[in-house]
Amino acid sequence: MADSAVSGNGTNSGDDPLQTAVWRLRSRACWADAAALLPTDTPACALQRAALMVERCLYTEGGWGEAEDALRTAEAVARTDEERGAAACERGQLAYAATLHGVRDRADEARAALGRAAALIPPGAPGRALLDFRRGLLAENLTRSPQAARAAYRRAHAAATAHTDPLLLSFTWRHLAGLALRDGELAEARHGFTESLRIREELGYLVGTAPALASLAETESEPEASRLREEAGRLFRLLGGVPTWLAAQLTPPAPGAATA
Repeated sequence: MADSAVSGNGTNSGDDPLQTAVWRLRSRACWADAAALLPTDTPACALQRAALMVERCLYTEGGWGEAEDALRTAEAVARTDEERGAAACERGQLAYAATLHGVRDRADEARAALGRAAALIPPGAPGRALLDFRRGLLAENLTRSPQAARAAYRRAHAAATAHTDPLLLSFTWRHLAGLALRDGELAEARHGFTESLRIREELGYLVGTAPALASLAETESEPEASRLREEAGRLFRLLGGVPTWLAAQLTPPAPGAATA
């Protein structure tokens, strides 16, 4: 399960019109178009462009060169420790995505970059929540340490709640639910997946709605499970097969095939 959870503005009616436009494009899997709207003269915009390009890699398994270019620019123009830490966090996420998708094993780079981010982003800062979430991703999917992942996700969940970051909350709900499902805690998993889906629908995060529907389907019985998967498949096709890694989850098993 590959997830991003890059947080940002533009999800509320009173937000800056530029950020609203960026959010609408991003939520519909148009990351390059969203990045093209951003000015090039501030560290914040350079970092936001890098985050968009990194997210595109995770969802499409492509665009690695553009993400590296955008990230190098963000690293070069960063001035404060928090800006450097945020750039390091994106560096760690890009290395994680490359490892997860089998492009190249960059697990050590991912760990080092997130460790550098932890040294630069102070406890209690808004960026710490996203960092904790990404450290959870590494623990769950690369280190295969569900206990460490759960602890990191819970820290991220608490911080996202404190900083009113609903998009990140949709990811922490989703990943905590995934761990609960792995442990056989069906009711807890269903609750977490339901909350994740609710938030994503409220935000209009279309590219993240299909994965949320498919995950919730894993906790439901028929005919609800099929209905959720069909809706997920409709959105998946609408977005041109993005996220790419969802295809396998939406493919029904062949008749008579064994299931794990």
